[in-house]
Amino acid sequence: MTATQQISPSSVFVVSGGAKGITAKCTIKLAQNQPCQFILLGRSEITEEPEYAVDCLEEPALKKRIMENLISQGEKPKPMMVQKIFNQIKSSREIKKTIAEIEATGAKAEYISVDVTDTIKLQIALNSVANKFGQITGLIHGAGNLADKLIEKKTSEDFEKVYTAKVQGLQNILNCINPEKIQHLVLFSSVSGFYGNIGQSDYAIANEILNKSAHQFQKNYPNSHVVAINWGAWDSGMVTPQLKKAFAERGVQIIPLETGSQMLVNELHPAYKNQSQVVIGSPMKIPPTPLKPDLKSYRIRRRMTLAENPFLYDHTIAGVQVLPATCAMSWMIHACEEIYPGYRYLNCREFKVLKGISFNSTLAEEYILEIQELSKADGEFIEFQTKILSKNAQGKTHYHFSAIIKVVGKMPEAPIYENMNLTEDNIITTTGKGFYQDGDSSLFHGPAFQEITRVLNVNQNKITVECCWPEISAQAQGQFPVKWHNPYTTDISTQSLWIWLNHLHQEVCLPGQLTYSEQFLAVPCNSPFYVSCEIENKTNTGITANFILHSTEGKIYSRILGAKAVIWPKKMLKK
Repeated sequence: MTATQQISPSSVFVVSGGAKGITAKCTIKLAQNQPCQFILLGRSEITEEPEYAVDCLEEPALKKRIMENLISQGEKPKPMMVQKIFNQIKSSREIKKTIAEIEATGAKAEYISVDVTDTIKLQIALNSVANKFGQITGLIHGAGNLADKLIEKKTSEDFEKVYTAKVQGLQNILNCINPEKIQHLVLFSSVSGFYGNIGQSDYAIANEILNKSAHQFQKNYPNSHVVAINWGAWDSGMVTPQLKKAFAERGVQIIPLETGSQMLVNELHPAYKNQSQVVIGSPMKIPPTPLKPDLKSYRIRRRMTLAENPFLYDHTIAGVQVLPATCAMSWMIHACEEIYPGYRYLNCREFKVLKGISFNSTLAEEYILEIQELSKADGEFIEFQTKILSKNAQGKTHYHFSAIIKVVGKMPEAPIYENMNLTEDNIITTTGKGFYQDGDSSLFHGPAFQEITRVLNVNQNKITVECCWPEISAQAQGQFPVKWHNPYTTDISTQSLWIWLNHLHQEVCLPGQLTYSEQFLAVPCNSPFYVSCEIENKTNTGITANFILHSTEGKIYSRILGAKAVIWPKKMLKK
């Protein structure tokens, strides 16, 4: 039997953490879809329920009986003692209920009390059920622990508690069973591992290792159906009404129990065999980091090579690869956002190209991004002065770019572009790659930047273009990845000025200063957006313009106001 077949009655699943909580709900749903055999692993023990607890289901009443029993035995009931006994009774009931619900489907289930981080006991436990259940054909790894704290408050014990259950637990189970026989491997990961989340550095690390483990297992055992599910927040007992409210404020959607468990069943359908990792849930939007009043400064160092940044081959001027000004801007923006998680870039002013970075003999061994906090208000904003510099062999400092960056705790609503005009006038009929393959009038950009698809209209004061940027690979993006700010679509938007200038004046230009930029929404990838370029002023040597990136409805994604470009001889731009 191969893993491309669906789960059958003879399938045998080991399910870690499968007797309680979300993993149990998913296992029950799986059994309802196809009754088979389940070996449930968990640390809790099933204890014999005391007579006084029988038929007592309400928490207050049960705790009262526990207290009365302790008093009858001459004990002085303390809250922690009562809670411990209550938890034991509740845990045993939940395990028994899970087994009963699984077996009600016609499936078989057995619970084993064992810690998956204890290799020896785990091996003995799994060997003990081998004859009863037969060859293990599937693994659902749902075991895990939490120790949420800010990283500076975490202890090595916290890390071990979280990391070992997820990572070492998986390795231990796989060491106890024959991986060649595994037809289905499901790893319960988290959106925390995919997006990151404040207070969960250890949990994020552990889950991201599960993600990579899924890809590795699929590569090693291609006949297996492998999936790491990056779950969002579930609508379970752990999500209190207060937490639900907090999630709602952060735009985080809650996964209903029925919906989530059915999604697990869906992911195990043979049609999805080649999807080793899926994300089910909303991104973890981080609340603004609390600010301290003192203004801090930072120095971030970076080495760059062409090999690490393949997209640069598509930004070649006069035969030399040149860092786009928009990439330098992204470098500054992303660094400022990373200093204070939860704050997002809103605007950049006084952006200047002082001495561009060329990837030739002038390339410095190291570049330094200097960041100085100028002002801030807790929960509202931080404003930074940023500079990119380098030093030559003689120790002389060269400044390359500078800007003032503002990040905010809450983004304003995106405005509407009132002067939008998407009417087609058919004056410029060139489309797609034609803008980049037009002799001396060609835009110098290579494929990664060749995404103006057509000109809608053009006159003496304005040009409107349609763009669509198919996202390039993470490897091609190198050290300048797309995040909230997209340097590639921003660069593409400024190409509209080149087309306007070349069409009406037979001249070309290069960016000199992006005076003021602001962003309200992420610019879409892989789907059309529009750029309206308004001409403010033109002289023989320079030009000033505004670039508004917007949707078909006029909602503004981002805009660059008062941008200055330098008119340049065409012959100097040839590759």
